[in-house]
Amino acid sequence: MINPSASGWIDKYFARLKMLLPKDTAPHDYYKMVRDTGFIYGYVASADFLEEKETKGWTAEEAIKATLLNSLYGMYCITEDTDAKAFTDKAIAFYEHMAPEGYSFIKKVLPASPRSYQLEDVLDERIKTNENIISRNFSHILTNALLFMDVLAFRQYLINGHIPENYLKKLEETVVGLALVALNVKSKKTTYDDLLIKLFEASVRYTKVAKVTANDIDALEVSYFESEPEKLYLLDIAGMAIWSDGAAEQNEIDFLYRLANRLKLDEQAAADSIAGFDVFIKLHRSHIPYFKYSNPVKHFYDHASQNVMLLINRNRKRLVKELSNNGELMLLLTHSAHRNLNATEKKKVKKQLLEICKTVPSLTIFLLPGGSLLLPLLIKFIPQLLPSVFNENLDKEE
Repeated sequence: MINPSASGWIDKYFARLKMLLPKDTAPHDYYKMVRDTGFIYGYVASADFLEEKETKGWTAEEAIKATLLNSLYGMYCITEDTDAKAFTDKAIAFYEHMAPEGYSFIKKVLPASPRSYQLEDVLDERIKTNENIISRNFSHILTNALLFMDVLAFRQYLINGHIPENYLKKLEETVVGLALVALNVKSKKTTYDDLLIKLFEASVRYTKVAKVTANDIDALEVSYFESEPEKLYLLDIAGMAIWSDGAAEQNEIDFLYRLANRLKLDEQAAADSIAGFDVFIKLHRSHIPYFKYSNPVKHFYDHASQNVMLLINRNRKRLVKELSNNGELMLLLTHSAHRNLNATEKKKVKKQLLEICKTVPSLTIFLLPGGSLLLPLLIKFIPQLLPSVFNENLDKEE
């Protein structure tokens, strides 16, 4: 059995890989093989590139890690060659080129270790990069679905010798823009659609959701993406956003067909995208944390609420002390109990709470990307944390 959590697993992967993709494999066929694993949807249901005995007992994270490797190698095979050592060098060089400033995993790689071991470290850190939300099981269905962008960027690196300037930023903006437009298409919006967008925001690295203002397909610059894997991926991402509430209406299906037309894909591509995701969810719904709940976003928020309360209670004394020493923050929180704070006041509350979180090690979760999503929960629990001080100040205000 191959264990993607143990050193040496990549060498075993290459030794036991069932088949190599020939260079003349059509991009459409390559993408379909990747999609059939579930990787595009953020949950690997079938790692059929290896014998079943090799994958037995894998965790969801291990399956995603191995399938990311397989998807990268498949792209290398159809673009350049099948040489495993050459691929390993190219993959490491690609991630060094891709890593934004401050991205930590390249620094952790030991130059003296075998190249395959170095790639293991890189992939291990890459999978962990998006672990910035308290509820891991929920967030992974979104963050892992975005990992295919690595593969698309790797294709650009192989073709051009570098990743085109702003390519990843444009790709992320388009992905998030499509999610926004898809949610706007819904005739029945839930109060949790905004939370879904915030979870996408917590998963991206090169752009900010707030800067994506597209309200219609025509406003999105999808013509920048010319390859079939890029276009099919964008179509599938839009389909995932539409199905976030567990169903698709006729106007939402029509939207996907219009998007396919904008991407210069035929109607069959839209039909395949809709049917592919529908079948995948029906087959694997019971195994995917995201789809185990009637409203998965509500479940995330409720679960996060429980975790935040646990963190606060464990650090109650330290937090009380820090809050009590900050008169301005206490006054603003008191005001918030009986009126809406203005934008400047909200910014001050957020900034000062984050400063306090820096002083309490267990609360540094709020400092991570996506952590600000949970700050309202912290504010919500503060009156319970400081009932006497808070109520006393409130009485004075009244």
